[in-house]
Parts: sequence; C-alpha cells; structure tokens
Amino acid sequence: MVAAPGWLTASIMLATVMQVLDTTIANVALPHMAASLGATQQEITWVLTSYIVASAIATPLTGWAAEVIGRRRVFAGAIAGFTLTSLLCGIATGLPEMVIYRVFQGLFGAVLIPLAQAVLLDINPRERIGQAMAIYGAGIMVGPIIGPTLGGYLTEVFNWRYVFFINLPVGLAALAGVMSFLPKESTKARRFDFTGFAMLAISIGALQLMFDRGEAVGWLESAEIWLYLGLVVSGLWAFAIHCLMADNPFIDLRMFRDRNFVMGLVFIFIIGLTLFSGLALLPPLLQKLMGYPVIETGLVMAPRGVGTMLSMLLVGRLVSRFDPRVLVAIGLALTAWSLYDMSGFETQMDARLIVTSGVMQGFGLGFVFVPLSTLTFATIAPHFRGDATAMYSLVRNVGSGVGISLVTAVLSRMMVVNHEELAGQLTATAPQVRDTLPGLLQQSPLMASIADGLVGQQAAMIAYIDNFVLMMILTLAAFPIVFLLRRPGAGRS
Repeated sequence: MVAAPGWLTASIMLATVMQVLDTTIANVALPHMAASLGATQQEITWVLTSYIVASAIATPLTGWAAEVIGRRRVFAGAIAGFTLTSLLCGIATGLPEMVIYRVFQGLFGAVLIPLAQAVLLDINPRERIGQAMAIYGAGIMVGPIIGPTLGGYLTEVFNWRYVFFINLPVGLAALAGVMSFLPKESTKARRFDFTGFAMLAISIGALQLMFDRGEAVGWLESAEIWLYLGLVVSGLWAFAIHCLMADNPFIDLRMFRDRNFVMGLVFIFIIGLTLFSGLALLPPLLQKLMGYPVIETGLVMAPRGVGTMLSMLLVGRLVSRFDPRVLVAIGLALTAWSLYDMSGFETQMDARLIVTSGVMQGFGLGFVFVPLSTLTFATIAPHFRGDATAMYSLVRNVGSGVGISLVTAVLSRMMVVNHEELAGQLTATAPQVRDTLPGLLQQSPLMASIADGLVGQQAAMIAYIDNFVLMMILTLAAFPIVFLLRRPGAGRS
C-alpha cells in the first residue's frame, strides 16, 4: 500500500507535465533559437524531432528497466537525468550541442510517461481507474497545449533559454516527491533482449528519418528514402519474427491478442498525428502570416488548454457512468468540427475563430483521451501492464513525430503548388489584374514584387488550410475504430 497516494499522484503528474511540456514549449521559441544558435529554419526543427525520436526509441525499455532496476530507482533516475539535460539545453551554444542534449533529454524522459501511467493504474482500485486516467490525461493533454503559451511568455519576457530552465524547479520537486512517497519494489532478473530492442530501435529511427528527409530529397525518387523504407520494413519484420521465436523476447507479443489494446494503439497513433502536428503548425501560422508577436501567439493558443481542462474535469466523472465508446465518439466529432472551422482561417481576420476552434478542439481531445485510456487497458492482463503502457506511449510518440514531419512536408509542397496555381492566374488579361492593377504589373518592378509577395502569402495560407483538412480526414477515419472497442465488463477479448 502507498502511504500518501495524493502526494505521490501530485509528484508523478509534475514529472509527466514536465516531460510532455517539452514536446511543444520550444515551438514558439524556434525562430529565436535558430538566430541564437546559427541554424536555418529547416535545421532548427531537429530540436523538436530529435527529442521525439530519442523518446520513442527508449520508451520500450521501460518495462524491462522497471523490473530489473526497480520502478522507484528508474523513476527517480529519469527525473534527475531529465532535469540535468534541461539545464544543459538551456546553456547550449550551437545546434549540434543542442541536438545532442535534446537526444539525452528524450532518452531520460521516455520512461516517465509509461511509468506514471503504470503507477496510477496500480495504486487505484478498478472503480477509480477512470478518475485516475483523467488526472493522467490532464498532464498528457494539457502539457503540450499550454506549452506554446508558456514558451511564448518566457521567450518574450526573459529569453528562449528559460523554456528549458523552467524544468529545474519542477524536476527537483517531482524528484523529492517520488523519492519520498513511491515505495521500493522487489526486482527480478530479466535478460535484456538486445536483438529485439535493436530491431525495433532501427525501424523507429528509420521511420522518423524517412519522414524528416523525404521532402528535401524528393521522397521515393531518392535512394536515401528507399534505404530508410527498407530499414523500417525489415526491422519490424525481424523484430516480430524474433519476438515470436525467442524464449524471453523484448516485447511479449501475446499482449496484442487483446483487441481493446490493439485498437487503442491505432487510436492513439491518430491522436498523436493530429494533436502534436496541429500544435506545431499554429505558432508559425500566427507569427509569420498573421503578424502576431510571440507572447500574443501564446495567449491566443491558451484557450485550447482551458477547453482540455474543462473536458478532463467533466469526463473523469462521466467515464464511470456512461459507455466510454460514446464519449470517445463525441470527442472525435468535436475535434473534427474544430478542424473544419480551422479550414476557414484567413490572413485578415481577428482572433475569434482561432480561440473558438481551439477551445472546441481541446474539449474534444480531452473527451477522447480519458475514455480511450480506460478502454485500452480495461482487459489487459496485469503482468503485461508495464510493457503495455510503454507500447502505448511509444505509439503516441511515433504518431507525434510522423505527424510533425508529415504536415511540414505537406506544407512545403503545397506552398509551391499553390503559388504556381495562383501566379498562373495573374496574367495581363485576367479580370482581377485588368480592373485593379491596370498596366502597373508591367510598368513597375516594385508592383510585381508586391504582387508576388501577396501571392506567396495566400499560397502559404491555403497550404495551412490543406493541412487542417488532412487532419480532419484522419480524425474522421478513426470513427470506425470506436465500434471495434469492447466496453469494460462486456467480456474479455
């Protein structure tokens, strides 16, 4: 038994919020970071993706490490390492240095999320699992959403380095709480399956590199992308065959016999795609196209977190009274609706639609996350819980990394396509040119330059809208999965 479950929960959630906050808190500060570190806008995105890739690769180690080293030691060591690497990121002087520190930060942070979820599942009785997942979901969902707001404030008032320094007091408080209230557990010998881990790590890393590099090298026209694709397919194939044949595999594939667990993994991958990619798109859209200062960008995005908090408070009570599948369907519908509203964004508009769509999206995602976590682990065997929570976090991280790379690639490609289409319509005989700019485009190079700038601005806006529509389609595609989930208590899969 845990002596102080309330204090332990608070300490766990401090560590959880600190970890997920770092996936988005640097988004708003990227332009300032690029200037300070001497990096291009494309190069500086490695500050985000290196963290996500490292976290995704290390996440499956959680179950093994907790059994062999002990959950308390792993949790405390991860918090200490994450806090230290946050300090190192804050004092970095160049891009290579920053990327290396972010990789180690991701490695330490990888175990925090699955361990937090596993501890909450263990210290709460079955009837309180829904409320426990609401608390856990609040940290997972609100952290990334308030990240841009907090990052914008710290960057504007202090310096971009404070988006990392903010972790120091939080990490120290979380470390003290975990050391004080998380009891020690017995450890057991478990051979480390290096082959299985290596195959999985290679496939995950190659997948992220394929999406990161694809746009720059021409996707399947490049031998580099074919190499990455080959590593992804062969790595996953070798991993699956090895885990089926090995006596003590890195991941026990028997847990994938649970239908709810498998459907939950598919679902959380889609949530990772839509949630984090949307958060990566909004700061550059607001700052570059709409002219919002850094701190106002954060303030405009803040209501999204308010919507998530409200839904978390509500759904924690509803999940034990209503069919969780209905709550998930409602959340998906609200999320898709918000993305539809976002497809109506224009360069010349006030912040009203940005705020309302953000509140709706935050509210919808909160309705999805808590009942989805409850459904995913409703029928999983307790001895699979450590590996299952690690796999759940892994799939969410992979979805986040793929989503960011996907929307970045779509944005770059569609900006070029849209610019060509719009510029092709601005001929001397076109009505909009003949009536509004009679002869000036031919007479004045300055007017031609201004017209080209306006065309580029509109092309970029349409490209952002294309991404919002894509995310809406992906969200709607998740609806059939709701009907494949079993309601808790309706029988084991």
